[in-house]
Amino acid sequence: MRLRLLTKSNPKSLHCLTETMQFQVTEIEFDFTGCLETHGSYELPENEQQEIYDEIVGSFWDADDGDDLVEEITSATGWCINSIDYRHILN
Repeated sequence: MRLRLLTKSNPKSLHCLTETMQFQVTEIEFDFTGCLETHGSYELPENEQQEIYDEIVGSFWDADDGDDLVEEITSATGWCINSIDYRHILN
């Protein structure tokens, strides 16, 4: 949720205050194949794939929206996401 406020001193300038939402990951599919340009035809070993999956599924994340959630998880794990299911946790 983004709130936009006009300041009294400069009504033309907009300031954004961001209130993040909380999400819980219920299902996720990563792309565990490496980039051909940097890693060749590398694929993460299955036991390491499972460790990452187990760490993320069921976990809670703060994000602005679903797209931001994907970016947060990708940044944290270093792997791209093929698909994701999540629930928005209401306060």
